[in-house]
Amino acid sequence: MPEPENIVVDTATRIFNDLADAQSIIQARDARWTQPLWQALSDAGLTLAWVPENCGGSGADLADGFGVIQAAGRAALAVPLAETLIAGWLLAQAGLASPSGAMTVAPATPGDRIAIARDGTLSGRARRVPFARDSGHIAVLADGPAIALVATSACRVTEGENLAGEPSSTVVFDGAVAVARAAAPQGCDTARLLQMGAIVRSLQMAGALETALEITVRYANERVAFERPISKFQAVQHNLARLAGEVAAAVTAASSAADAFAHGASGDALLLEAAAAKIRCGEAAEAASAIAHQVHGAIGFTSEHILHRFTLRALGWRDDFGHESHWAVTLGQRVAALGADDLWPLVAAR
Repeated sequence: MPEPENIVVDTATRIFNDLADAQSIIQARDARWTQPLWQALSDAGLTLAWVPENCGGSGADLADGFGVIQAAGRAALAVPLAETLIAGWLLAQAGLASPSGAMTVAPATPGDRIAIARDGTLSGRARRVPFARDSGHIAVLADGPAIALVATSACRVTEGENLAGEPSSTVVFDGAVAVARAAAPQGCDTARLLQMGAIVRSLQMAGALETALEITVRYANERVAFERPISKFQAVQHNLARLAGEVAAAVTAASSAADAFAHGASGDALLLEAAAAKIRCGEAAEAASAIAHQVHGAIGFTSEHILHRFTLRALGWRDDFGHESHWAVTLGQRVAALGADDLWPLVAAR
């Protein structure tokens, strides 16, 4: 039975296909392609999809936004759409309007803390802030908790990159003054922000791995060795089956976590979903990338081939909003605290 159409996701997918084709981006060899792409996303209302209409956004529901993010992962999108969506969602929690243009969010790494004084001055440092150097503003969840909007130009940004070469910077907020700020509502704390980020990155990883699987199967059917396609060899078939299994597990885990968040899950139920998704998608990114490149042989590592755009991003996204080791420890500690009698009801509830 075909999946029902979703006009929001379909619109995003068409834009990605038209303006973010992987082969065209590789051939461009510069970043000029990002401007028409971002303009199209902005004109379609996708950059502020999670911002209510009374705050200047599109007012789309969480499920639609999650669908767009997974589609962006399938395109290995290298612009801060996911980060802008999260930032808009965070600002909306406090009723703050989102500015136009690209945004990012902090903290994006467990353990980082940002303080805000009564006069709106921030202090602290956030590591691995994605696309900080390419974003005009940063949505900040500070101690209190409080939510603030800060101009990136008011901060000190240290250049850095993730595995895929995307900006991943340390941002120092000392002396930066918030453009707008408000108290965070009950339940909106650092743990929830990291859970949202973990789910978003899980969806992106799952999407990227879906495309990596498609590319690898197509290559195996086209590549001929010893007068027959390599997909006819048992060892290659075994690898393709393993790859498909990893991708299916990642998509299932990420989709389940997104569904839980979209339907209002909280507390231990949301922790279980977010942690399981980030752990399983991170593991899948490692295993699936290795298999895909093994099937491709040396060609998959070349800069001219599109495979690396998907595998490197999937691997790079593992570290954002908590590596799987962080989530494994966090989940393990919570399960131990609950005790054996409460473990099965928690698992069975989903």
